[in-house]
Amino acid sequence: MTSYKELGLVNTKDMFAKAIKGGYAIPAYNFNNMEQLQAIIQACVETKSPVILQVSKGARDYANINLLRNMARGAGEYAKELGCEIPIVLHLDHGDSFETCKECIDNGFSSVMIDGSHLPYEENIAITKKVVEYAHERDVTVEGELGVLAGIEDDVVAEVSHYTKPEEVVDFVNRTGCDSLAISIGTSHGANKFEPSQCTRNEEGVLIPPPLRFDILEEIEKQLPGFPIVLHGSSSVPMQYVNMILQYGGKLKDSVGIPEEQLRKAAKSAVCKINIDSDGRLAMTAVIRKTLAEKPEEFDPRKYLGPARDELKKMYMHKNINVLGSANHA
Repeated sequence: MTSYKELGLVNTKDMFAKAIKGGYAIPAYNFNNMEQLQAIIQACVETKSPVILQVSKGARDYANINLLRNMARGAGEYAKELGCEIPIVLHLDHGDSFETCKECIDNGFSSVMIDGSHLPYEENIAITKKVVEYAHERDVTVEGELGVLAGIEDDVVAEVSHYTKPEEVVDFVNRTGCDSLAISIGTSHGANKFEPSQCTRNEEGVLIPPPLRFDILEEIEKQLPGFPIVLHGSSSVPMQYVNMILQYGGKLKDSVGIPEEQLRKAAKSAVCKINIDSDGRLAMTAVIRKTLAEKPEEFDPRKYLGPARDELKKMYMHKNINVLGSANHA
């Protein structure tokens, strides 16, 4: 068993308390490989931002939990080498069982999410409480979820979203003891967060998604004053990356994300963790496609992964400074 403290990591407790007090949100960026991790750490060091490194089930299957643990250890050492010792959390995204959460806790994760949102209410409480009891004995923080987000992210699939019921949140938090709560107010997983029929189109024909249900968020804040709230499925799906992918042979139909102005508003509330995954995938894929199209003779992975990493870093810095407000809070 490895404690996250041996890896130089922190849990989310103080990080979230400072974010709520300061009116900003912590970036939770998913990573699967070295280039993504380099971009995240470079961006967060240069903007002096705390960060949550998120690992999905797909990432664990792809990269191996032992490698991921040691990559997180290296991330902290890399940040110091770059000149800023930023707070870093290693977080399990969408843990689907007690066993998965336990394995991650035992392998140095400082935070885990147990996603029982697809279960009946009482079963969600029971499994979340079980994870909380095991995690808290090891000073690991736990994120629970109420409400279901539509869309696809790795093995998380739901065709229809179900908004979080504000009348349930106090009972859920009190009975589970979770440290933060992921809610559903209209965000969605993947690069196609909404059907075209749910959206309007602007003069350029770009899809405009329905607004987030800030009324639900405000009611949850009244029920749980000062409690850390989490938004999943919060990528903005920047059209410059979508268009670049399309230009260089990709196929993405009716891609639409969450407008950045809505995320800015959320970050000023009790929402202190905002998850961003699809934007990173889009940025990386766009630059790789462009590089290989313009240089078809290239076969050195460093020559196309390097520019993709640089674009990722630029995008993450933008998120920290201009969207989440986490810059200069490390």
